[in-house]
Amino acid sequence: MSNPFVVVGGDAAGLSAASKCKREDPGREVIVFERGQWVSYAHCGMPYYVKGDIDSLLDMTSLSPEEIEDRGIDLRRNHEVTGIDTDQQYVTYNTRVGKTVRQSYGDLLVATGASASVPFEGQDLDGAFTLHHMDSAAAIRAYLTDPADDPGIDAEFVDDALVEQYAAMEPPETVAVVGGGYVGVEMAEAFEAHDLDIHLFQRGERVLKPFGEAVGTAVGDRLEERGVTLHLDEEVDHLDGDDHVEAVVTDAHRVPVDCALVGVGITPNTDIVSGTEVRLGESGAILVDDYGRTDAERVYAAGDVAEMRHAVTGTHDWVPLGLTANRAGRAIGQTVAGDPEPVGDVAGTAVVKAFELECGRVGLLDHEKAREAGFEPVAETVTAGSRSGYYPGNEETTVHLVGDRTTGQLLGGAIVGEDRAAIRTDTLATAIEANMTVAELERLDLAYAPPFSPVWDPVLVAAKVLRGTLEE
Repeated sequence: MSNPFVVVGGDAAGLSAASKCKREDPGREVIVFERGQWVSYAHCGMPYYVKGDIDSLLDMTSLSPEEIEDRGIDLRRNHEVTGIDTDQQYVTYNTRVGKTVRQSYGDLLVATGASASVPFEGQDLDGAFTLHHMDSAAAIRAYLTDPADDPGIDAEFVDDALVEQYAAMEPPETVAVVGGGYVGVEMAEAFEAHDLDIHLFQRGERVLKPFGEAVGTAVGDRLEERGVTLHLDEEVDHLDGDDHVEAVVTDAHRVPVDCALVGVGITPNTDIVSGTEVRLGESGAILVDDYGRTDAERVYAAGDVAEMRHAVTGTHDWVPLGLTANRAGRAIGQTVAGDPEPVGDVAGTAVVKAFELECGRVGLLDHEKAREAGFEPVAETVTAGSRSGYYPGNEETTVHLVGDRTTGQLLGGAIVGEDRAAIRTDTLATAIEANMTVAELERLDLAYAPPFSPVWDPVLVAAKVLRGTLEE
């Protein structure tokens, strides 16, 4: 075969592209390089595996290596691509035995993802973790299990030495969670299920900053209600200890702990495009066009390594989330197979669970960023019932909406509540993608029945209130 489609990265974007290309063009040679053992796995499920809601690591894999190969894809695990020559159209990679080899390509997809950021010292100590890989999830779960018990880690690809190391240790009693974003909030819940004393450190004034003040305040209150000690406006300087984590040292305190989970963000893995004409955006991720193409001919990028166009601002933004990666990868696979398909815009749509609270956000919530994009933001926050007030299960749902004073356009929204609050985010995301005004959102004919929603859904109530403010 000739003209192979080469994919670097064996997870969401990479395997979506490889599978779609092979399905549309069965005769095309498709090669996927993955530097590790794990492929096609769910990053987002790992906190719930640590908590115990998910029994097996394998439950979080979409495709096994055998299933991938059955699709006719040449999967090469433990093969790390180290560089790209975009003039001669080949990649250089190291095999599992350390040999350096070249592989030519007809089309190339860079789907190398991102790595957990570690901005301070002490991350190499025993008992210090990030949660950006399945082996980390396995090690944490082993650490939380009594040495006399079997942690039940049955995956064949797991780092056995790492798991055995932590399975032999006495479980921790006190844990530091560094970072109040998605991972931090979800892992606080996971550790609470194991009865740990939890300290959560956030350098800002509230957790879940991208979700806005209403959501962040509600989640912070809920964390404290569940026994989590919040250290807000407190920046971690380093983790302290000889061989094992003994304390978190901040700009204000030294807090003794015997375990630390660091979740302060991720960094796109762009090293392999260094020295090529592939251009990076302001975030440091790879710039792509509407079809996932980079500035280099026949080179694409997708997933956590790529910037895409934002649905509200029309400019590029980096939103590393699961659907974005899968959707863009699938579109690129179709394009490479000969039927061009746009990768779609990003709107920053995200949901997160904080104990019983469901939280969602979409679009532009930050007023400064909205003004930078040329808008005049106006916001309103309302609280309304999730169902008819007389129907069992009704819960307060808080909706925060942002609109543009000049055009009335809906710019963004956030929701928090205990009763199907998160799924209501999809209504807002659809409105954002459709460039709807706040008035048009208010006029949506949403479904009503007492078990599901009041006559005026909380989203419609918020739109009605914001529209009134915009028209003042």
